[in-house]
Amino acid sequence: MARPTVAKVASSLKISVADKITREIRKIAQEESLQPLAVAVLDGGGHLVAVRREDGCGILRVDIAIGKAWGALGMGFSSRKLRDALADRPVFQNALAAASGGRFVPVPGGVLIINSAGMVIGAVGVSGDSSEVDEYVAITAIQAAGLVADPDEPAPNWRD
Repeated sequence: MARPTVAKVASSLKISVADKITREIRKIAQEESLQPLAVAVLDGGGHLVAVRREDGCGILRVDIAIGKAWGALGMGFSSRKLRDALADRPVFQNALAAASGGRFVPVPGGVLIINSAGMVIGAVGVSGDSSEVDEYVAITAIQAAGLVADPDEPAPNWRD
């Protein structure tokens, strides 16, 4: 009996790009002596493409990183903007948490990945250091991969 041919499914984000982003984040973390980081890279459909957890990283960090990226994709803007938009809307924040099955983490560190055509093709979530540092690392790694990050620069107080 002949083996059936398996159809290939297109993804908005290639694993080679996700790997490049995770490697760049690890490089930055080592160069800047950051806390151990967890990184999650999701495609445009919210599917996990790559994950990396550094030695010494807490066991919740991967889930938090996924939640930051997933929330950014789900709402169409970064998790920093999400935090700021929901600061005085706790009922809506709780509704989003419930609707997402708890995969919604509205703090900085979830950054959208945008291709040259201006389309969102995924998101990166980082957790482990301060949220502002997590966001800085995600932005820097996305840009190093030749893509556009949203936001395109970290918050002014990211080093605080």
